[in-house]
Amino acid sequence: MGEQQGLATSPEVRAMLQRSLAVSEAQPPGEAASSELLLRHALRAMRSHFDMEVAFLSEFRAGQRVIQLADAAPGGPLLQGRADPLEQTYCQRIVDGRLPAVLHDARRNAEAAGLSVSADLPVGAHLGVPIRFGDGALYGTFCCFRRQPDDSLNARDAATMRLFADFMAQVLEQQTAQERAASERAQRLARVLRERLLTIVYQPVFNLETNRLVAYEALSRFRAEPMQGPDVWFSDAAAAGVQSVLERAALQLALAGLAQIPPGVYLSLNVSPATLLEPDFASVFEGAPLSRLMLEVTEHSSVTDYAAVERQLAPLRAAGMRLAVDDAGAGFASFRHILQLRPDVIKLDASLIRHIDQRPDSRALASALIRFAQETGCRMVAEGVETAAELRVLRELAVDKAQGYLLGRPGPLPPFAEMASPPPHVKG
Repeated sequence: MGEQQGLATSPEVRAMLQRSLAVSEAQPPGEAASSELLLRHALRAMRSHFDMEVAFLSEFRAGQRVIQLADAAPGGPLLQGRADPLEQTYCQRIVDGRLPAVLHDARRNAEAAGLSVSADLPVGAHLGVPIRFGDGALYGTFCCFRRQPDDSLNARDAATMRLFADFMAQVLEQQTAQERAASERAQRLARVLRERLLTIVYQPVFNLETNRLVAYEALSRFRAEPMQGPDVWFSDAAAAGVQSVLERAALQLALAGLAQIPPGVYLSLNVSPATLLEPDFASVFEGAPLSRLMLEVTEHSSVTDYAAVERQLAPLRAAGMRLAVDDAGAGFASFRHILQLRPDVIKLDASLIRHIDQRPDSRALASALIRFAQETGCRMVAEGVETAAELRVLRELAVDKAQGYLLGRPGPLPPFAEMASPPPHVKG
């Protein structure tokens, strides 16, 4: 095994571990499957390298040694998921120093031979090292063994095991941190729903030709820690698997405000394709006047099944509900949505509107989208209008409607009498 030992501690192997860890660190939160795959590769590599029958990764938990992952040669014992009292394991004795990292033959070691596992499996050659996190906390052990003795194992082999154990520790620590963060997100979201820390504000939308109020867009706000934008809260909900629950709660709160909006003014509601595709999505609008509602598809990523989205929307649109594609000009996904869903309204993203009076490229793209809307029978709404100069350019481009801080900030719905027109200083 001499040549293999030299290879195992070579710079090439260390570089391989560093590359593997870099891949692991690049995984987004929640990618536990990718971390597990890396660990399984490490187990198999070490089992094959040392010509062992089994390699496993264990966790010490509540007084037990739990085998979380294991790789076995054909015919080898299947140990994954096995839990044993710590005091009856080699693993505990390796950690506290009663057993060495290298056992040529467990049956010749008095400490090991006294354990029932030595006879049950039985165990011959055995390698085992602790797995510790960066702060020194003990996670468990990384071990491999075979039923036959192997007198060629030595200190260099133990060093190789420790190298891989350090790699495993970094992957596990990252995975543990991701799981903890996911749990904290879920708890925060549960509190938001339980304590009703989600509120709705309404931003006015005006017709730029008549200066009349035509719609309100319902926007979510959160009165909970951490103080972060609504997009982050909804992204957290998607990661925690409760996106639909949170979005439906927001939709129901927003619909409650419809009674305070004049009959000639419609309400625009944001929804992701994932929530829209829920089987009972239409039940959210039961009893609501669909002709006064518009759905804005808000997802920035591609929709995988546009036909399913169209089928879900068909009865709602047939009953009068309008459809808008949000964030046009912010990325490729919105253009796909426009082409595939054939919306009634296209909403120009605020990033395209910002400084449009100073940016010929933004003006050219907006102009192209407006021309597209005219030729396809869509209406156009510009979002994020903050300056009189931006508004002037939008009027020159014949944009139908606009919203933004210049025209009205999101807030509670005002009395009907105050809903007539935008501020006097921005009228055309």
